[in-house]
Amino acid sequence: MTAETQKETLGFQTEVKQLLHLMIHSLYSNRDIFLRELVSNASDALDKLRFEALSKNDLYENDGELKIRLSFDKDARTLTVEDNGIGMNRDDVVAHLGTIAKSGTAEFLKQLSGDKQKDANLIGQFGVGFYSAFIVADEVEVYSRKAGEPASAGVHWQSRGEGEFSVEPYEKAERGTRVVLHLKPDASEYLDGWKLRSLIKTYSDHIAFPVEMPKEAEGEDDKKEAGTEWEVVNAAKALWTLPRNEIKEEEYKEFYKHIAHDWQDPLYRSHNKVEGKHEYTSLLYIPSHAPFDLYNREAPRGLKLYIKRVFIMDDAEQFLPLYLRFVKGVLDSADLPLNVSREILQDSQAVRSIKSALTKRVLDMLSKLAKEDAEKYQTFWKTFGQVMKEGPAEDYANREKIAKLLRFTTTVSQSADEDQSLGDYISRMKEGQQKIYYLVGESWEALRNSPHLEVFRKKGVEVLLLHGRIDEWLMSHLTEYDGKQFVDITKGDLDLSGLEDEEEKKQHEEQEKAAEPLIKRIKAVLENEVEDVRVTHRLTDSPACLVLSEHDMGIQMKRILEASGQTLPDAKPVFEINPDHALVKRLEAEQDEGRFESLARVLFDQARLAGGEHLKDPAGFVSRLNNLLLELAEH
Repeated sequence: MTAETQKETLGFQTEVKQLLHLMIHSLYSNRDIFLRELVSNASDALDKLRFEALSKNDLYENDGELKIRLSFDKDARTLTVEDNGIGMNRDDVVAHLGTIAKSGTAEFLKQLSGDKQKDANLIGQFGVGFYSAFIVADEVEVYSRKAGEPASAGVHWQSRGEGEFSVEPYEKAERGTRVVLHLKPDASEYLDGWKLRSLIKTYSDHIAFPVEMPKEAEGEDDKKEAGTEWEVVNAAKALWTLPRNEIKEEEYKEFYKHIAHDWQDPLYRSHNKVEGKHEYTSLLYIPSHAPFDLYNREAPRGLKLYIKRVFIMDDAEQFLPLYLRFVKGVLDSADLPLNVSREILQDSQAVRSIKSALTKRVLDMLSKLAKEDAEKYQTFWKTFGQVMKEGPAEDYANREKIAKLLRFTTTVSQSADEDQSLGDYISRMKEGQQKIYYLVGESWEALRNSPHLEVFRKKGVEVLLLHGRIDEWLMSHLTEYDGKQFVDITKGDLDLSGLEDEEEKKQHEEQEKAAEPLIKRIKAVLENEVEDVRVTHRLTDSPACLVLSEHDMGIQMKRILEASGQTLPDAKPVFEINPDHALVKRLEAEQDEGRFESLARVLFDQARLAGGEHLKDPAGFVSRLNNLLLELAEH
């Protein structure tokens, strides 16, 4: 016997061991899901065979009646799920049943806490798939042969879910996969025909292929004949092809769980049939929680694509933009070519047209959700808001629609929660206010105490407080909304002319003229560190602040780029002083040039700290501050 034909024992991937242990010990209250997962996997195998057979009809091996069969043996205490789908060879079995073929595994494992109830929810978010069999079985066997390969190419996989599995050759005449579960002593309920039928009706009624079980004997005289005849126990219709008024809400929810491999209900859905230039049906879902690979832009994503009810691919990413990668669902088109490939999809005018329509459909779904149920929309925003912020940069055509869906923290917010829309902001704008003001920083706590807000508080003008990681990048692409321009209050010469009266303007002009000698002295001290020094129009309580030039990069974006290894040129800020503040008056009165320089530099460094920047020379700042405090103490 060669090495290839011998039985081989292999170890599970480390992540699989941990997941198996957690599932076996954490999911007792949700045990029924194992059957839904195994039937879903069988359905996927049938879908894939039907697609492959479009170009290789002989893969059907004279058996074109695709089906899933469910049976049990009370004496042997086994439950069997069998399909005549695409099947697996030895390499497939080792790849699919020995590893977790899903991105986000490491992030998933980091989230686990050891609390069974919490971890059970996390496992559900991650997607349990085939491994859920070990919730009810202490041993699982898989017999499989890939369609188109000889009977001798069959394979037998076996494991007790304890860290190892074995793989050996197996003579299998029929193509497809048979999963045999050796049930645990406390799982006897799954050896009952009525219970299994009930679970299929509940979880898998929408599967587009027939799920068959042996016909039950009705009386004692019929028991000898029982099991010889098979009957279909599910509706076996593609759910998305049915009229909406014939589909129950529970059926929609279970179909979502089937396609998304999720065990929580979706947050929202939309089912539509489009006729006209392009005919297609879409059933789109907004999940209620984020997958672990949400922020991995390279992770598999997209809709399940069918053409005239024939499965084409699992992750058809061409039909929705990247910022909507969280959307799950099915697209069934009547006029895309059946020999479709990823290249054809990307270049097709029909695909571009459908993508545009589906994108608008999702944005309309979200707008409707925001109007109908603000609390539910807030749940959506907390989960997917950071991804939606990628939209204005990626989808210029829908920028206004996306902007309506964005949520922010503002100076009227009671917490760091992003719960205010741009529409809310505009409805509260002051008379004469023509612009939308915003402030970017690392945290809500730092922003709400920023000196840059002082004049806005005094005038009662609301400001957006942007503390998300990509908020500054977002605002570089979102320049206006509803005809009103966005203004970063830390950049340029702040123009509040629409909110000032003539007396205030006159007062500012007088201050600027009176402060000219002081500004000249400060410039001489800080000439290598600042672009300019001027009187502020922003401050009411603080002595000074730093302002960036109109087109300079903000602190937040600069840090992100530096963290990625990019070297950026130093941009000198503008130093603005408040002539009415006691410290600035003290500085103006100082005759000793050495003490004047120390005090000017302390004010400059304080302004840098208040703006969220790091000091270039923290030791020098502390030394100057200590000297000033000692002098103060001596007086």
